[in-house]
Amino acid sequence: MRTPPPATAKPVIANEDTPRGLVFALSAYVLWGFLPLYLKALTHVPVLEVIAHRVIWSVPIAGIVLIVMGRTGDIGPALRNPRMLIMACVTAVLVSINWGVYIFAIVTDRAADGALGYYINPLFSMFLGAVLLGERMTRPQLVAVGLAALAVVILFLDASRPPWIPLGLTVSWGLYAYFKKSLPVGPNQGFLLEVLILSVPALAFLGWLSLQGQSSFLLDGTTTHLLVGCGLITAVPLLFYANGAKLTKLSTIAILQYLTPTMILAQAVFVFGEELDRARMIAFPLIWAALLIYTVSLVRGMRKA
Repeated sequence: MRTPPPATAKPVIANEDTPRGLVFALSAYVLWGFLPLYLKALTHVPVLEVIAHRVIWSVPIAGIVLIVMGRTGDIGPALRNPRMLIMACVTAVLVSINWGVYIFAIVTDRAADGALGYYINPLFSMFLGAVLLGERMTRPQLVAVGLAALAVVILFLDASRPPWIPLGLTVSWGLYAYFKKSLPVGPNQGFLLEVLILSVPALAFLGWLSLQGQSSFLLDGTTTHLLVGCGLITAVPLLFYANGAKLTKLSTIAILQYLTPTMILAQAVFVFGEELDRARMIAFPLIWAALLIYTVSLVRGMRKA
């Protein structure tokens, strides 16, 4: 009698911190911290066009990564798997929404609002980690979260504009992090799958702009190079993040995210000339104290393990 093939095992999602995962996550957050400087050079290009170019020029980079890794064969089965394709569509939509809100914040001189959104986001991610993944934190980590929460409350109450930018960034990225961690495919394959999905509407939109004579591409050498470079500044940190998210706990990658908004807020004040008020002067020390406490607790836990 012929033995039936074994059922495909459900992918196991690692839910622990690893040194490799921490390196990936920190690298992603540092690169994202410098992203406003790049986007400021594209303030003359419409937000949707920048998003479209981020998608299009990310495809070859993500493809090269998979070719080097010898994992291109994973894409075909993923495209033929309805459940995986639906989940990839969800993450693709969430990341494109996040890109759009963030670029809008930078080009409209609201980088501080963007930083506020990324300060709030880790708390939302921790909430998702506790509720959906059953993650538990030690007492020092709870203290760190409490300090960070206090800093976020101070920053949020000080916001002078409707908070749709920080809330949009918070919800879109928090959900993206959760679904990305649950996506049953490798992080690099998942990113290529996302940009391949998004490339269809992106190409259609860029084609429409060209027909209307409104395309910024080839407008001048500098703009063209910056738009092509959008693929590099998009794909590299996102691939780092995708690998970090797979190799760390959701709560850990959430607390490390405070590095990016701190860098963004520093640029908003010292480079872009946005106001640094008393609330932010109070919030900064609270956030860095939270990072220090959480990091010390994390390192001790890894040494014991």
